[in-house]
Amino acid sequence: MKIIVAKTAGFCFGVKRAVDIAFKTAKKKQEGVFTLGPIIHNPQVIEKLKQEGIQPIEDIDAPGIEDIIIRTHGIPLQLMNRISESGFNIIDATCPFVKKAQRYAKLLREEGYQVIILGDRGHPEVQGLMSYAGDDAVVVDSEKALPKIKRNVGIVVQTTQPVEALKKLFGKVIEQVKNVKVYNTICSSTALRLKETAAMAKKVNIMLVVGGKNSANTTQLAKLCRSLSVPTYHIETSAELISEWMNGADSVGITAGASTPDWIIEDIIKRAKEIGG
Repeated sequence: MKIIVAKTAGFCFGVKRAVDIAFKTAKKKQEGVFTLGPIIHNPQVIEKLKQEGIQPIEDIDAPGIEDIIIRTHGIPLQLMNRISESGFNIIDATCPFVKKAQRYAKLLREEGYQVIILGDRGHPEVQGLMSYAGDDAVVVDSEKALPKIKRNVGIVVQTTQPVEALKKLFGKVIEQVKNVKVYNTICSSTALRLKETAAMAKKVNIMLVVGGKNSANTTQLAKLCRSLSVPTYHIETSAELISEWMNGADSVGITAGASTPDWIIEDIIKRAKEIGG
């Protein structure tokens, strides 16, 4: 059985940077350091950080806090200000590409545009973007009808959205508005990962998509593969691999989300080889 692994599988720049910051911090200090929410969407990495003494918290009023690491997805501006005013040491691991999207959302608001955010309203990155975009900002996805919007709008995008979603949204927006300004804040690694995964899925019998079940970009990869009618399995670890999935398969493709560490990918490759013989 042939196993093909995507070259783009695994940590993107922003995730690697955030994880490196967290583990380097853990080496310097084992007490009083927390991440505000999970630093990335990968349960196995979060567990390793816990073992190093860095726990995720959801409330900055929790006891014992000295240092707070900001997650790679960023946080709302109001919360960042509150942390700063509370006197905690801030270690900002926000992805630089997310920071850029935040700056563009703020710029559009200041220029008088109503900001449209393409993304998942429940995702922490989008929640952060909303805080920079103003009270009249709207969050949309490309599949649903647009709400009523103003005549002058600006668009920013959750960094893990596919380019096709932005194209669909733009087509809808220009039918309703007089002026539109678009900042394509999709991370280039997201686009490359989706493109490579699509090409791979067309050549193999099954696809294994590796990454946290709570990871937006990993879920996008699984959705893409399924749309191409290839049997697709979204797994977090090798323990989830079922040998029957590979019965009769001549080839298996493996891709992984931006929050998936190399050691998990390598473990799954090893297990797939054992099953495939």
